[in-house]
Amino acid sequence: METMPWYFYLFAVLVGFAAGIINTLAGNGSALTLPVLTFLGLPTGIANATNRVGVAVQSLVGYLSFRRGGIKTDGSTIWYLILPAIVGSITGAQIAVTLNEKYLNLVIGGLMSLLLYIVIKNPERWLATQTPDASKLRSPKNIAFMFMVGIYGGFIQVGVGIFILATLVLGAGYNLTQANSIKSLLVFAFTVPALLIFMSKGMVNWPLGLLLTVGQAAGAWIAVSFAVKVPSSNLWIRRLLIVVLLGAVVLFIVKYVIQ
Repeated sequence: METMPWYFYLFAVLVGFAAGIINTLAGNGSALTLPVLTFLGLPTGIANATNRVGVAVQSLVGYLSFRRGGIKTDGSTIWYLILPAIVGSITGAQIAVTLNEKYLNLVIGGLMSLLLYIVIKNPERWLATQTPDASKLRSPKNIAFMFMVGIYGGFIQVGVGIFILATLVLGAGYNLTQANSIKSLLVFAFTVPALLIFMSKGMVNWPLGLLLTVGQAAGAWIAVSFAVKVPSSNLWIRRLLIVVLLGAVVLFIVKYVIQ
């Protein structure tokens, strides 16, 4: 890749910052970073691999920031989701360079449309304040779903956080702030093995990956500060989720049409 003007590097940091906020509070920040990485000259496969550097660090920063802010999770229960997600992620990363994305884009666009409908139709479910039932996360259905989420996350990452939020909020009754804390831990757990696989194949562009990481880590910290300190944060997170889902539906349908 040719040497870029200095302002391209600044642009990468700013994009990472925006993606860090979106990923931490809603998900689908990779829909922003992946196109930017390709715009900056990376082939799609290299961009897909490079994107994982920032995602991994941002997720860890987000999770630790949530814990410092008093949002803690039941680790013994979360392992029921982490392990299948890691196995799925390894599988997804292995097939990332061979699977035709055309029909995958159509399927994901359809799923995002369904999630958008659910978020808009049932706001009370997404703004819940009841005590979550963590035991529901151990159900075979949720474990199997998290394995599929891991496969998808290992393959392309885009939008994976939204599927996790749906499982935690609709499936177990967590509010959006609690769910985002758990989501950060899950994303970190299944991103690391995928990143290691991409690294072993020499597919990571470290200069751009680290620039995005700086922005994403800062964005995650700012996002968690907002979620923890603002009483109405769940309402604003839901609104951001709707905007992100609308953008994702358009993105995936357009990608299906033009491929």
